[in-house]
Amino acid sequence: MKIDLTDTTSSKINKALVQGRRAIGTPAVGMVLTLVLVTDEENAYDALKAANDASREHPSRKLVVVKRVSRSARDRAVARLDAEVRVGADAGTGETVILRLYGDVMDHAQSVVLPLLLPDAPVVVWWPVDAPVNPTKDSLGKLAQRRVTDTYASENPVEELTARADAYTPGDTDLSWTRITPWRSMVAAALDQVDCEVTSVEVEGEEHNPSCELLAMWLANRLHVPVRRTVSGGPGLTAVRMETTCGPISLDRADGALATLSIQGQPDRAVALKRRDTAELIAEELRRLDPDDTYASALRFGVHRLGDPGKPALPPLPTREAGSSEHTPGPGATATPASMPVKKAATK
Repeated sequence: MKIDLTDTTSSKINKALVQGRRAIGTPAVGMVLTLVLVTDEENAYDALKAANDASREHPSRKLVVVKRVSRSARDRAVARLDAEVRVGADAGTGETVILRLYGDVMDHAQSVVLPLLLPDAPVVVWWPVDAPVNPTKDSLGKLAQRRVTDTYASENPVEELTARADAYTPGDTDLSWTRITPWRSMVAAALDQVDCEVTSVEVEGEEHNPSCELLAMWLANRLHVPVRRTVSGGPGLTAVRMETTCGPISLDRADGALATLSIQGQPDRAVALKRRDTAELIAEELRRLDPDDTYASALRFGVHRLGDPGKPALPPLPTREAGSSEHTPGPGATATPASMPVKKAATK
């Protein structure tokens, strides 16, 4: 069911949501969070489709904030809010409100969104494109416990990573980091099968791919060894090669779907390591709403320190408050190690 509202208010949108739920016979609200998508008109369809797919695992109220830039000066001077309310089959699992902001309303998006948030439920804000340099200081970012960006969508991903490190606040995360969760799990599992020291690492992937840089920084930060970044034709991240005192270990994925894990003295193994779509990435991020300290450590290590782990350490990272619990992956989640050994792999 769809309800279109022109030149409306947040109060009228809330009434339309209640009306829609009653019309389809589901007055009870069973959603677990509010997901706010901040995007432009061009990317709104793809972002909303990914959010709808992710809502099958995380029933949510999805608020799509689209800031419309009018062509004429007269239209820009007119402050207006249009909305499209979707419930039932048109909204995935949960509810969807598409908010189109015009004129001065664009500068007060938080005032429009705040009355529409689910009471007593976590808030996650996601910028598929054009994310602010400091999401925590953004008017919408201030409303959220979790702020999701995507460095891959920026013009200069490597510089963007440096800016993200400088502005990092607990609760920030990036889909470029989420993309390498299976890689981190496989590398940690491979090192757990041997008892030897890692002496050097090579990370191979596309040029200007932030996921490759983040994986290299994570390995350098955890292993305290030089990590060399090399360029390939892709797609995405293509290989991780480690030199150890027991012989080489490599994880090579040339086609973006199937990887080969090679460990000295063991037969090669085929590993499913396909490139995941945005819906899967968002679903993974919504499984945890506490700060990701592992991401923070890798991000703050710094791209400029790759290959030279002997440089002075960066300032201490923001940490979780005392008493907070570690994240336990939900059903179907890929295990992500919180830490890796320093030089020597964990014993079996």
